[in-house]
Amino acid sequence: MSLVASISGIRGTVGGPAGEGLSPLDIVSFTTAYAIQRKARFAGRRLNIVVGRDARISGQMVDRLVTGTLLACGIDVTDIGLASTPTTELAVIREKADGGIILTASHNPMEWNALKLLNEQGEFLDEVEGNEIIRIAREGGFVYPGVEEMGHLCEKDYTQRHIDDVLSYPLVDLKAIRAAGFKAVLDPVNSVGGIIMPRLLEALGVECITINGTPDGHFAHNPEPLPANLEGLSGEVVRQKADIGISVDPDVDRLALICEDGSPFGEEYTLVAAADWFLQHRQGPTVSNLSSSRALRDVTEAHGCVYKFSKVGEKNVTTLMHEIGAVIGGEGNGGVIVPDFHCGRDALIGTALILSLLAHRKCTMTRLRATYPPYYISKNKIRTADQALIGRLLDAVHDKYRNERCDTSDGLRVDFEADRRWVVLRKSNTEPIIRIYAEAPTVEAADALAGEVIGIIQANMPE
Repeated sequence: MSLVASISGIRGTVGGPAGEGLSPLDIVSFTTAYAIQRKARFAGRRLNIVVGRDARISGQMVDRLVTGTLLACGIDVTDIGLASTPTTELAVIREKADGGIILTASHNPMEWNALKLLNEQGEFLDEVEGNEIIRIAREGGFVYPGVEEMGHLCEKDYTQRHIDDVLSYPLVDLKAIRAAGFKAVLDPVNSVGGIIMPRLLEALGVECITINGTPDGHFAHNPEPLPANLEGLSGEVVRQKADIGISVDPDVDRLALICEDGSPFGEEYTLVAAADWFLQHRQGPTVSNLSSSRALRDVTEAHGCVYKFSKVGEKNVTTLMHEIGAVIGGEGNGGVIVPDFHCGRDALIGTALILSLLAHRKCTMTRLRATYPPYYISKNKIRTADQALIGRLLDAVHDKYRNERCDTSDGLRVDFEADRRWVVLRKSNTEPIIRIYAEAPTVEAADALAGEVIGIIQANMPE
């Protein structure tokens, strides 16, 4: 696959023919463009940028290119080495830095890497800033300062600082978790979760058995924390008679849980459980993206609070959270965001909040899961490279359901309030496809709704 440059960052496969994937020249070019954009924003002062990376095989190479380029641009660098995405985001805040670069391709396979770009709040850049960096990189013609103006390098380790911040967060009930005597099996898929998560669990008083814990980037399985990829974790939870299974992706911003009987808790319900505990103690609005489960809305409203959905993308979620003063939010992919901790997905704070809830409920994970409304999401896609056609297909579906509650802020979402169903159609940002996600209280109803919409699309496709 070719290089993908978007507001989500710069990503691609490492190695192969020039012009394909993420090459060393691309890394230097986009890092320089980011440096130029940051220097223009903070003109007249010397800048400091935080750099952290996950454990994938290309990480050290990419880190040295990025760090060297920033220094060449006259920017000081705080390199925190092997660090999770949320650790790097926290470091930007704690260092009062002017931005940050996270070197991770998140849940992508090990041949991928990426530059994820942060602003001075430790949050992802917005669309305007991201597009400006892409423009600068493509125009090229860079001029670098002389040797006397080069930046300085400082190396720090923020892992323990992140753990300490979680332990001291007011809604983490450390005493209750320790008293519960939990036993957990952890799968950090051979990345930085193998460094930080066992230390967090030990500090919480949780007996931790780790599989796939060596942070060498040789992922033991597909690193996306979906049930199909976590069968080994599920089996180990049952064998060890553990209370919970914990899976994180390579950069530790997504959290998926396994129940004591080996069944998946459901990544859509990670945020639901964290919000349930949170809203018992601190009332306020919640936010998730429009492709996330309705279960968060139901739990939020049960606590007497207001739920809103945003466009897809973490930056869109955090922007809406700021706008409405949300107390907790995130995404249905296992991403939990606690804005007064830091405004990014964080598997560490998510784990600690859910263990606090479990300790107080004094129940098993299966019983906890049964307390939440059951929903099922049917995920489908239709391939088409015709951008104009995509718009017409969405219009056809919109016309069919014009009497229902429709939202066109990000593709098309149709809500069927009477029977608690919804369907979302979105053009992919990275592939020539239309994504069709449908949710309903049963698998059959979700599949039927998705099939109905796919039928409308197919009927309007040219022969």
